[in-house]
Amino acid sequence: MSEPVLQVSGLKKRFNKNNAELNILKGINIDIYEGDFITIMGPSGAGKSTFLHILGTLDAATGGEIFFRGKNINQFTEDEASRFRNEKVGFVFQFYHLLHDFNVIENITIPLLIRGMGDQEAVSKAETFLNIMGLNERRNHKPGELSGGEQQRVAIARALVNEPEIILADEPTGNLDRKTGREVLDYILSVNERISSTLILVTHDPEIGPLGRRRFNMVDGELFEL
Repeated sequence: MSEPVLQVSGLKKRFNKNNAELNILKGINIDIYEGDFITIMGPSGAGKSTFLHILGTLDAATGGEIFFRGKNINQFTEDEASRFRNEKVGFVFQFYHLLHDFNVIENITIPLLIRGMGDQEAVSKAETFLNIMGLNERRNHKPGELSGGEQQRVAIARALVNEPEIILADEPTGNLDRKTGREVLDYILSVNERISSTLILVTHDPEIGPLGRRRFNMVDGELFEL
């Protein structure tokens, strides 16, 4: 078997609230491999989103280690963590987090420009992903002029335009009706297959959870493979 893309060992997260210690993650261990499609289900407050945020260096653990291709991400400098997020990880959230003063094509090019790609090349690549998402006719629209499903498709294109090795999707269909949500999921899966990424998807949807090639439940800060 190949080496894991991500190795998670003894991962813990604690918060102090009102002089009480809350243990959000309680020593998670998991090896995640190239091309994995992992779904994680569980009740609200179980720690699913916190787990994704720590994997993507949006939050810091209070215990344990995470290795990305043998490198300990806990030891990344701020610049290294930023580069890791921009180049290696694509985030798809329940809330779209689009920049409302920018149009569709501008939103999608942002990660490419941050990476240092030239304007013309960035627009060309963004247009490729815009076409994949079926949004070419919306390229000059601003987010407020789009439906929820269209906004999420723009957010997916922005997340995947750098062709990241890891996609972290946190309830990506949570704000959508069932039909639109399933269409959005199909876009995520088709693009994920196209760029051969590792996909980790958190969901409450009992129809989506079973689709993972590896399926997990998170309960009270602990992760269980089904």
